[in-house]
Amino acid sequence: MTWFSRPHRDDALIACAGLLGGLVLWAVGLHTQGGRPLSGAWVLVPLLLMAGLELLRRTAPQTALVAGTCVLIADQCTLGSLATVVMFTDIVYAAVLYGSPAAARRIPVTTGLITVGATIGFYAWFHTPDALLIGVMTGVISLAPATTGALVRNHREAAESAWLRAEQTALLAELDRGQAVLAERARMARELHDMVANHLSAIAIHSTAALSLDDPATTKQALSVIRENSVDGLAEMRRLIGLLRDTSGREEPAAAPTLAGLEALLAQARANGAASGLGFTLDDRRPDGTPLPAPVELAAYRIVQESLTNALKHAAPGTVEVAVTRADELLTVCVISPYDQRPGPRAPGSGAGLVGMRERVELLDGTFAAGPGTAPDDTGIWLVRAQLPAEERKLLP
Repeated sequence: MTWFSRPHRDDALIACAGLLGGLVLWAVGLHTQGGRPLSGAWVLVPLLLMAGLELLRRTAPQTALVAGTCVLIADQCTLGSLATVVMFTDIVYAAVLYGSPAAARRIPVTTGLITVGATIGFYAWFHTPDALLIGVMTGVISLAPATTGALVRNHREAAESAWLRAEQTALLAELDRGQAVLAERARMARELHDMVANHLSAIAIHSTAALSLDDPATTKQALSVIRENSVDGLAEMRRLIGLLRDTSGREEPAAAPTLAGLEALLAQARANGAASGLGFTLDDRRPDGTPLPAPVELAAYRIVQESLTNALKHAAPGTVEVAVTRADELLTVCVISPYDQRPGPRAPGSGAGLVGMRERVELLDGTFAAGPGTAPDDTGIWLVRAQLPAEERKLLP
């Protein structure tokens, strides 16, 4: 702050009140001391100067304190005014409250030393117990306001710190809530995609075959597959919607699929892909009696399910190979599909399948890769490979 900063409104009111009080005391002839060399109206000079310094109590508190100390010393040469002394105590208080942190620490210590020094010095000078009153008065006009200012400042800083902590806590809670909502939305999107995309892809493929082939037997078979997938997809949709809307907790959630259902999953894929010339094989090399953590089983099942769905949409006629192995505390899921440069997929896709598989693997701290490759017979393949931690301790944060 500079000398030319506009004083605060409260500081101007305090200065006016102090000046007015001092004028009233002078008018009625009430002074704090007598027998001084400067009598009469001289008492108004320190009063006016101290009132002017009150305007600087907030904008330049340390300057006001130094100048106020000089004015108070000069006031001792006059008859003295109680208003001048009271305004000085307010300047000491403001210097601690509004001054720099270093000044706020230094002023109470300095005024305490001055109080002790004045008490000892005047007692040694006058050798009477009455001299102790001078030390008491020195403490009242210097140490007491400085200590009060320090207490108020500490209280304000503690309140500001608590407010900042509360604000930061609220901000972190809002960020956590937003992240939780996004994570839950992503999880719901993955589950919905994996549960329904397989059935809808089969419906799209077989409806295209039924519309393009003028063969009653083929059309009947396609419609049968369409009905089966539509009924299964509708049932899964209803189950998922029921879980989302049920907030009473009375309904038990449906059991999560496990790798034990891979045979049924491939049987359904064989029925859906027969018209497209696709065959499906399963090579499950997991040792018997070795359970997997539930999140790992669900992720592996969904990866196989989504890979089969993509094969129904994009794979060339041939055999889709699914391999599941477990070694070195890792569960490896590998799906190999025939691949060629087709003009377009059998059914439309959104591209969310690969994203969902990658997210599932990353959530379990595994590795995921998907892309084209070359088979031993120089034909094109599409390879999906995921490695997941097979031990419970690997999943702990």
